[in-house]
Amino acid sequence: MITGAGKAFCSGQDLNDRSDLNLESLSLGESVRERYNPLIRTITEMEKPVIASVNGVAAGAGCSLALACDMRIVSDRAKFVEAFVRIGLVPDSGSSWFLPRLIGFGRAMELLATGREVDAQEAVQIGLANRLVPHERLVGESIAFARKLAQAPTRAIGWTKRALHQAMDSGLEEALELEARLQELAGKTEDFREGVQAFMEKRTPRFQGK
Repeated sequence: MITGAGKAFCSGQDLNDRSDLNLESLSLGESVRERYNPLIRTITEMEKPVIASVNGVAAGAGCSLALACDMRIVSDRAKFVEAFVRIGLVPDSGSSWFLPRLIGFGRAMELLATGREVDAQEAVQIGLANRLVPHERLVGESIAFARKLAQAPTRAIGWTKRALHQAMDSGLEEALELEARLQELAGKTEDFREGVQAFMEKRTPRFQGK
């Protein structure tokens, strides 16, 4: 679970950090490659579900960070701002990849081209967020949801995440084959045997992530 300290989830790059730099010699591309992209890759490639518990503003690269997570639980104080265009930049840290997959090309283009704020209620309505909760309950509900996932067959959830990411960039035949390969792996886990046994015994399964 990723959340922010203070009022914001993540406000992105602090422009004050760059106020004394020579903009002509500054390489934003290298900064993105070295500072931001490794974090986005880690979130997407790890075979664990990552929850963004969005407690306030998620702007610029901070918005991209929230989008890179697998699910977003948002406080009623949360706001998403694709702020890049406000200072003449293009989206980075994965926003151009994640946003249209979450909300469609048209909506994504609008948000990226205008830089307007999306509040928590709209975020849920358009599919940018999964769940909206009162601010004072955000951390508790996010942790409870994370614990629920941790008690599930975690190997299967990790492989499901892999399948979803690869399916977004593959054809049907490739997706079907990957599902078959992952199902072969899942069928050899202790959790699968426990799930079947619990079903036959009409009880709640006790998964161990093995």
